[in-house]
Amino acid sequence: MSLSVTVAILLSSLLLAFYDLAKKHSVRDNAVISVLVLATFSGFLFYAAALALAGRLVCVTAFTAREGGLILVKAGLVGCSWTFVYYAMRALPISVVAPLRASAPFWTLVGAVALFSEIPTFVQGMGMACVLLGYLAFSLAGRTEGISFLRHPGIRQVFLGTLLGAASSLYDKYLLQGAGMNREMMQFWFSLDLTVLLGLYWLGRRLFLPERVTFRWRWTIPVVGVLLICADWCYFLALSEPGVFISRLSLIRRSAVVVTFLVGAAVFREKNLLGKALALAAILAGVVLLCLY
Repeated sequence: MSLSVTVAILLSSLLLAFYDLAKKHSVRDNAVISVLVLATFSGFLFYAAALALAGRLVCVTAFTAREGGLILVKAGLVGCSWTFVYYAMRALPISVVAPLRASAPFWTLVGAVALFSEIPTFVQGMGMACVLLGYLAFSLAGRTEGISFLRHPGIRQVFLGTLLGAASSLYDKYLLQGAGMNREMMQFWFSLDLTVLLGLYWLGRRLFLPERVTFRWRWTIPVVGVLLICADWCYFLALSEPGVFISRLSLIRRSAVVVTFLVGAAVFREKNLLGKALALAAILAGVVLLCLY
């Protein structure tokens, strides 16, 4: 990878770590959908203002009907993924959610094996075994906090969110390299589409199935949106470079989990950190092996 791509993805990783911390603070004992809508809308406003100040807003507003449809699909994928992850973040310790989210490359490979009959190499097989060992270790560590990997709804939510996130990462590469979309145009309309879709979902919930948790405003809610916009901008910049491997970018980007784990555990005073740290190490080792093919 070139120096510019490396710097961009490392910066995206760092921003993503603080995004996860702000997200945990925002959704803790709070109405998830309201937080999600406001954070996404804040991110869109920030991005639109930044483009306007740079004199590039007019350049990103034009798109074809095909491009609009493809971006709408991405917004739907991400909207579902974020909804699951935000609920999981509210229900589970960040020292559990963040490491499980870092296993996305594992699920990408599982999908390739299931859908395209790809045969894993020996090294990839070792990597998959390490990830599964990490899951087992998390299961054992979670029992001390009353978290069952088979029964806890938050565990199911984080896995569903991670699966959809892995699919979204593959789709990003198609949009930027296969379909040749302008990255700033894609991010602008994706952010707007996502705000609209989540807003409609929030309205439907308000009318037919209101959340039981009362919404509380927190200063980190708009910060969540701004941090994610900046992290995604750096990520799309790196991904738009020809010949870049999505698996390697995903690995470097998910290295943010180390910062999230250490800072989050300290800030939120979470328990049983040694067992979780060992499980995290197994998952990260597995993800590294998966990307060495």
